[in-house]
Amino acid sequence: MADAPSPDRPHDPVHADPARAVSGALDPVRIGIVSISDRASRGVYADQGLPALQDWLTQALRNPLTIEARLIADEQALISQTLIELVDAGCALVLTTGGTGPAPRDVTPEATLAVADKVMPGFGEQMRQISLAFVPTALLSRQVAVIRGRSLIVNLPGQPKAIAETLAGLKDADGQPRVPGIFAAVPYCIDLIGGPYLETHDAVCAAFRPKSAQRPPRP
Repeated sequence: MADAPSPDRPHDPVHADPARAVSGALDPVRIGIVSISDRASRGVYADQGLPALQDWLTQALRNPLTIEARLIADEQALISQTLIELVDAGCALVLTTGGTGPAPRDVTPEATLAVADKVMPGFGEQMRQISLAFVPTALLSRQVAVIRGRSLIVNLPGQPKAIAETLAGLKDADGQPRVPGIFAAVPYCIDLIGGPYLETHDAVCAAFRPKSAQRPPRP
């Protein structure tokens, strides 16, 4: 795989695999999803985070997907270990849900930062901006996003509805985008760190890339 491009030099839109781009095949993508909850991991109630994440991803992405799902307790060392294992397993993207509030057992951000090579603060800022359209307590959310190696790790809210709103963004009464969701920036971020070329269904989430980073459109 070629070196990851940087924002300071022209981006090669087929850097991950030029032969695949020429053939028209979609890049296969491995994604990790992690639901973090003491009670759900003990079977006290059914986890809703993993089904919500998997459903949204399969609707949004055109790529062939391999999804690695984990349901774990709110233990900082365990969360960090799980994130490292998913990155080492080749997940280009790891999404977590749960454990991002101010309560004593909410340690997902700390566990995520502990494994980071780089912090990507814009993701957390936008997630809180989206949630503020609904509740003032969005200010209590502490979601972070980081890069580890060639993987992007993003903390998401805990509720299925909030997960979808955060990823896809908000639309007005006419169905036009009002507040961009964070996933619009995810494919290009993964391009820049040397990962596979993610392609989305625009009706669910239109990914944004500079023209120089776009592959030729395919049916």
